[in-house]
Amino acid sequence: MKKFLFLMVALLVGFTASAQSLPDVKVENQEGKLVSIKELADGTPMIISFWATTCKPCIMELNAINDYLPEWLEEVEFKVVAVSVDDARSVSRARSMTSGNGWDDYICLYDKNQDLKRAMNVSLTPHTFVVDGNGNIVASHSGYTPGSEQKLFEEIKAIK
Repeated sequence: MKKFLFLMVALLVGFTASAQSLPDVKVENQEGKLVSIKELADGTPMIISFWATTCKPCIMELNAINDYLPEWLEEVEFKVVAVSVDDARSVSRARSMTSGNGWDDYICLYDKNQDLKRAMNVSLTPHTFVVDGNGNIVASHSGYTPGSEQKLFEEIKAIK
């Protein structure tokens, strides 16, 4: 029993010690200026969602979050960061989609070279992270099913 408890404590410490934080990678914002993703960690928790213009589940997830956002923001303060992984040829389409979908309350970023995508080990979209105010990644989800946006909100409330 002691060996089991020791193993469990060692695993728990290992998971805690290996908590991932935001990388220091710069990407373009809606105005075309380079911003550091790490600098977005200003004490306010955030949801970071990687998406692509050709990914229907990505757009469904971001639209679902957008539908609930006004209600959620009444309960807890947080940011939503939508990171397009479309390449330089498709970035203009991504920019127009963010406006067309009404994602005005999002921080929209464009990872044209996919440097941020690689730094955060994103392989498939949608890939969504919940990040605390210090820039520590506390949860990560791949894929989207209707209703899973509620789980993201519960995770945000848990860290606030």
